[in-house]
Amino acid sequence: MIYPARLRWLWLTIAVVLLDRATKAWFESQTVEGWHREVIHDFIYLVHSRNPGIAFGVFADSPSTGMRILLIVGSAIVIGALAWLFVAGHSGGSLTAAGLALLLGGATGNVTDRIVHGAVTDFFEVWLGSYHWPAFNVADSAITIGATLIIIDVLFFHKHHAPEATKSESS
Repeated sequence: MIYPARLRWLWLTIAVVLLDRATKAWFESQTVEGWHREVIHDFIYLVHSRNPGIAFGVFADSPSTGMRILLIVGSAIVIGALAWLFVAGHSGGSLTAAGLALLLGGATGNVTDRIVHGAVTDFFEVWLGSYHWPAFNVADSAITIGATLIIIDVLFFHKHHAPEATKSESS
């Protein structure tokens, strides 16, 4: 069986999941929810918070079982689509493959947290003056970096080739 070349990026997915799970487990065992510590004055903080919702706390005020199940099922569908794109995708270069691997690892890390704990553990917080970036974790960082890599690849490196039929018709 021949495997797509982009599967060589699978190590990145596994590394993100393992690093995300390890950092969350360590943080949960060493701190209590609500704990915080300043790392860089008025800029970076370590915090222990749980987000039962999705990105930026959307749906965090709806901790119902139905919402939890909906978020888990939705995440599983996204993970399935990402896995399919990662394995079967024929477009994009190395940046897209790395981006998909990061997205897949981040989504898997967060859905695992949601299944095990009912909420996602976050522990980094950034402040820029009075602007507060919502707390995040390793998985969230991987998702952000992965999406950025895909956008960069699509905008700057992906070559668009017209199909041969179209080229010959335009002559």
